[in-house]
Amino acid sequence: MSADTPGELFIGLMSGTSLDGVDGVLVQGEGTRWLTLGHAHRPFPHALRQDLLELNTPGPDELHRSALAAQALVAVYAEVVEALLTSARRPAAAVRAIGAHGQTVRHRPDLAYTWQINHPALLAERTGIDVVADFRSRDIAAGGQGAPLVPAFHQAIFGRPDHTVAVLNVGGMANISILRPDAPPLGFDCGPGNALLDMWCAWQTGHAFDANGEWGAAGEVREDWLADALADPYFALPPPKSTGRDLFNADWLNRWLAPHGLTDGPLGDGDLARDVQATLCELTARSAALAIRDHAPDAAEVVVCGGGALNGDLMRRLSEQLSGVRVGRSDAHGLDVMQVEAAAFAWLAWCHVNRQAGNVPGVTGARGARVLGALYPAG
Repeated sequence: MSADTPGELFIGLMSGTSLDGVDGVLVQGEGTRWLTLGHAHRPFPHALRQDLLELNTPGPDELHRSALAAQALVAVYAEVVEALLTSARRPAAAVRAIGAHGQTVRHRPDLAYTWQINHPALLAERTGIDVVADFRSRDIAAGGQGAPLVPAFHQAIFGRPDHTVAVLNVGGMANISILRPDAPPLGFDCGPGNALLDMWCAWQTGHAFDANGEWGAAGEVREDWLADALADPYFALPPPKSTGRDLFNADWLNRWLAPHGLTDGPLGDGDLARDVQATLCELTARSAALAIRDHAPDAAEVVVCGGGALNGDLMRRLSEQLSGVRVGRSDAHGLDVMQVEAAAFAWLAWCHVNRQAGNVPGVTGARGARVLGALYPAG
């Protein structure tokens, strides 16, 4: 992101399928020129994380629980906004709008709906700033997948005039953007990212995630287990396609484990538990690499962002699978790996207030370009 960037201030807020908390960025810019002025992160309180995780599957009293979770989520959003304004020494009145993605708890484009828990009216009240939210539903109404929405932003930030770039975002799920010179971006969800890795690590070690992938790196990939995982029909689907915890969840993990005599019960810190983790990490790396080789064989560079970019074992596996391709993190392009998605929703808020399309029909499958989101004025 270049210095001396003109334009208004926007805040982007993102809480993804990893359910680790909220990342927020304060950015200034317009069009393809953006400057990051600040970044803040707040973890989810344990009770909220548990509520959001449980709301990914059917359960009792969902409407009531969703409403309370939305209020608790906005409280964290508001904390992040306050931290951003304080650190940048900017008043709320200086910010044109907040782009708040919400927390996805259902994503069923096959049934023409997606659902992100959020309370943007409350966020506008809490912050005194206009809020743009509900970005995905207009694309789905136009026949699209509602995801991924970040390829156009990736094109603006990471696109190069002389070679093809693949951007791999590894959050709870993994998605790729294919950026070719002088061509519209392409993109789709290629499969699980951190969700299954974090789930197995929590079941076996009590830790929320495998720091730097060190626990799993001590394990051995079981190729027969990996082949069973890659046989899931999702991987063979052609794009446009998108996925989430509706598919790659605890039930999926248990169905995969069962034929091998394993369950979600603790195995202890033994070789078998680490082998599962190593195989799941290889699943994320190999499914992403297969997608890139199939759909972007001309890619000279892969830019990795999201929490998965902080997993050294995953980055090593990606480099091995993509031999001959430069694999690096988004930091090298001036945007921290944990800021990319939040910055994308700040950009989508800019698109909304300027009546610019935020989707790419060739990515989502929508009938055409659409202005995404709904505006909640601060009053």
